[in-house]
Amino acid sequence: MTATATAPRHLLSGLVKVRELGIILALVLLVGYTAASNPRFLSGQSIRDILLNTAILAVMAAGQAVVVITRNIDLSVGSVLGLSAFTVATMMSDNPGLPMVVAILVGLAVGGAAGVLNGVLVRYGRVPALVVTLGTLYMFRGVTYSWAGGQQVNADELPRHFLTFANDAVLGIPWLVLIALVVVGGVALLMRNYRVGRELYAMGSSPQAAELAGIKVARNLLGAFILSGALAGLAGVLFAARFGTVDAAAGTGLELNVVAAVVVGGVAVFGGSGTVWGAGLGALLLTVIGSSLTVLDINQFWQQAIVGALIILAICADRLVAVRIARSLRKKDSHV
Repeated sequence: MTATATAPRHLLSGLVKVRELGIILALVLLVGYTAASNPRFLSGQSIRDILLNTAILAVMAAGQAVVVITRNIDLSVGSVLGLSAFTVATMMSDNPGLPMVVAILVGLAVGGAAGVLNGVLVRYGRVPALVVTLGTLYMFRGVTYSWAGGQQVNADELPRHFLTFANDAVLGIPWLVLIALVVVGGVALLMRNYRVGRELYAMGSSPQAAELAGIKVARNLLGAFILSGALAGLAGVLFAARFGTVDAAAGTGLELNVVAAVVVGGVAVFGGSGTVWGAGLGALLLTVIGSSLTVLDINQFWQQAIVGALIILAICADRLVAVRIARSLRKKDSHV
C-alpha cells in the first residue's frame, strides 16, 4: 500500500484518538466542576445512577455506531426500545414465572425483526436509510401506542426477579453495567479484529469500491441494521427492568441522544471511521452532562441544546478533516 493511500487512514485514525481523548478530558473537567459545586455528585448512589443510565444508552450506541460506520443511520432505535420494553413488560406481567433470560431473548428478537425490516428496505428498496428509519420510527411507535391503548405496565405488576435484575450486582458492578461493557467490548472486538468489521469500514469509506472488491455489501448492511435493532431491543429490556413502569412513550426522543453519543464519540457521519469504544464514551459524556445539569440546578431543556450543539461541532470537525485530507491528496498527486 502506498503512502498516498495510507494518508487518509492515518489522519482519520488520529482524529478519532484526539476525539476520544477530548471526551475523557471533558468528562474530567465536567465531573471536577460539578463535584466542586456539589460534593454529593460523587456519592456512591449518584455514580451508580449515572452508570445505570449510561448502560442503556451505550448498548444502543454500540449498534448505531456500526450502522453509521457503513455511511447509514438508524433513527428508529428509540421506537424499537419502546416496542421491546412494552412487549417484554407485558409478557413478564402475564407470565411472572418466566426467567430473565427469556425476557432478554424476546427483546433481542423484537429488535432484530425491526432491524431486518430496516435493512431490507434500505438495501433492496434502494431507499436512503434516513428516510426508511424515519418512517419506521413512526411506524413502530404507532404499533406500540395502538397495542397499549393508553394503558401502561406498572412496577407492581412485574415479577420481583425482573425488577431486582437492574439493581443486582456482581462484585459490586450492576448487571446492567456488565451487560453494557460486554456489548460495547464485543462489538468493538468484532469491528477491530474480524474480517466483517474491516468490510464494514470499507463499505463506509467507499461503497462502490467495496462492491468492486467483492465485499458482500447487501449481507453486511443487513447485518448492521439487524445488530442495531437487536441491541435497541436489548436496551428495551434493560429499560423495563430499570424503571419498572413502561408505557407506549418509552424511549421517545432517545434516538437523538444515541446519534449524538456516536457522533460525539468520534464515529464520522460520512462513514468509514470511528470506534465503538468512542461511542460508549460519548454515551457516558451525555449522561454525565444530564446529571450535572440537575445537580447544578440548570434547566433540563438546556440538555437538548447542548446535545444539538455537540452534534454540529462533531460534524464540522469531521468535515474539516475531510477537506484537509482532500487537499493533502491533491498536493501529493501534483508532486507525482
